[in-house]
Amino acid sequence: MEANLVKIGNSKGVIIPAKLLKLIGLKEKVNIAVQENKLVISPSEKKVREGWEEMIKKEVENNGTPERLMPEIFEDEENDDWKW
Repeated sequence: MEANLVKIGNSKGVIIPAKLLKLIGLKEKVNIAVQENKLVISPSEKKVREGWEEMIKKEVENNGTPERLMPEIFEDEENDDWKW
């Protein structure tokens, strides 16, 4: 199948027919890579924050609190280089 590149701002895009999207399971997020001089678009395997809930539950079960995951004081709390 041949398709035209469409100008989108400073970039270009390709219209992917709905049949193809459904066939390979593309939804909202995709991975884009170059392999052997070809552009490869595949479904995103990992959702944003996937597994976080289970990780926090496990941490609470093992240590009673998720403090290790979200320390009370951050290492860069000095913020000397920040402009307010």
